[in-house]
Amino acid sequence: MTFSWTPHRFSGGALALDVANSVVLRAEPERRIDRFADPAVMDAFPAGANRHGGERDVFGALEPVSAHARTGLIDLREAIDRHFRAEILGTGMPTLLADLLDAISASLRLSGMRPQALDTATSRSALLLIARPEPERLKICPNCQWLFLDRSRNRSRAWCDMAVCGNRAKASRHYHRNREEPRS
Repeated sequence: MTFSWTPHRFSGGALALDVANSVVLRAEPERRIDRFADPAVMDAFPAGANRHGGERDVFGALEPVSAHARTGLIDLREAIDRHFRAEILGTGMPTLLADLLDAISASLRLSGMRPQALDTATSRSALLLIARPEPERLKICPNCQWLFLDRSRNRSRAWCDMAVCGNRAKASRHYHRNREEPRS
């Protein structure tokens, strides 16, 4: 099965969140899919982010992470997910922030000479999210559990992507509502 980085896969609104969302069904170990487990798919991510990412104008044309920095990117991705997910859920702890800052530091030390590298730009994106003045704009999609940045004017965005997760939730509600109603 071939995989491509489509616009839906960049619905996080920030590069750091899109990288964290490269794990599908994170909370379901038996169904979990790590898109970065395949080096070719990881290498294709920057091209997708250059086309569809919410911060494509912030970091310029992204480049793949170097082979020796792949593990560091995975460590950074996991630290991003743990920290921001906990912050959104109200269970954030200073140790999670410290872990994220350590992962950012390690990533920048490893590839800081390559400012367009995916790991460098992801580190910078995570720093921008940490410094964000409106943390309530960070949310978790109730359908797929992806992290996303709500940039709507009234902070009412409920889904990572209305065309995918929003429609699935609406279809599910419609299906269950129609099953419960007796037919006359």
